[in-house]
Amino acid sequence: MPGRVGWALRVWWMTAAMWVRSAMAYRASFAMMTIGNVCMTTMDFLIIAVMFHHTRSLGGWDFHQVAFLYATSGFAIGLADMLVGSIDRLGERIRLGSFDSMLVRPAPALAQMAADHFALRRIGRPVQATLILLWSLSGLRVDWTWDRVLMVPMLLLCGTAIFIALFVAGSCFQFWAADAAEVQNSFTFGGGTMLQYPPTVFTRELVAGAVFGIPLAFVNWLPALHILGMPDPLHLPEALRFASPLVAALTLAVAGLLWRCGLRAYRSTGS
Repeated sequence: MPGRVGWALRVWWMTAAMWVRSAMAYRASFAMMTIGNVCMTTMDFLIIAVMFHHTRSLGGWDFHQVAFLYATSGFAIGLADMLVGSIDRLGERIRLGSFDSMLVRPAPALAQMAADHFALRRIGRPVQATLILLWSLSGLRVDWTWDRVLMVPMLLLCGTAIFIALFVAGSCFQFWAADAAEVQNSFTFGGGTMLQYPPTVFTRELVAGAVFGIPLAFVNWLPALHILGMPDPLHLPEALRFASPLVAALTLAVAGLLWRCGLRAYRSTGS
């Protein structure tokens, strides 16, 4: 199993490196598209800033606390999108018959799809989120104990892993319904947008669904409650605030299982 994972990562790396070399052939275009990516994502944060121009708190959270949620969500979804976001093209490849060519190559199809048309310019979003995160951390009134300090990088790593799993799991739906990428996007990019705001501004049913249904709350909501010392609107056991690594591992395992089921159900186009 470790050997197969290592080979898959190597295939992803070689495929992604090929697309990076292609992008670097036009450095000025790459730089402009990356800067444009940063500017577009910054507009989302400006909307939040405008909100706090008219209010001191949002659902009981101040500006720096909401900025922390925005930054951690943006980093996780942005990095996951850069690493495996191309997998949402699966339906198009199935429709055109080009997915068959990946299946006959001596390399994992999942690694090939994840790195297909790898776009390094998408790094703009996690870079912008990192800058907002550093700014928010400088203004938080938090007692930085060792567990809170360690939870910040753990939150970013586990949040990225959860979004990667959601990208892969959502793409599997396209094995049965081609060109259904928007279904996947509603849970990935839609979920990322939801996590930019405090859980207290949403209904209890929606927050519960993000905990016990699609585990978006483990990306940043629950860990942030511990880091920031905020009350839990659902009054859940405090142990769940530390469960992000376990949830990330489980979601990755489920995503891998769904991918295998999708491959078994796939019927070649004969091309």
